[in-house]
Amino acid sequence: MKTALLVILAIASIVLIVSILFQSGSSKGLSGSIAGGAEQLFGAKKAKGYDAILSKVTVVCAILFMIVSLVLVVLE
Repeated sequence: MKTALLVILAIASIVLIVSILFQSGSSKGLSGSIAGGAEQLFGAKKAKGYDAILSKVTVVCAILFMIVSLVLVVLE
């Protein structure tokens, strides 16, 4: 059981890292980070296509990573 959870944790972490690295940046530079944060917060810029898939994969892997990590801590 513990070994299977460790394997799932390793796979989830690798997929999480890859999905974050493959996502495109929303803005460039200091001024873009200030304006881009507001656009992302209020939803003015929606991700479509490839970025939307990567965003969903990132969320799923992050949740899976947290749940498996907590289960492994409880099992210890």
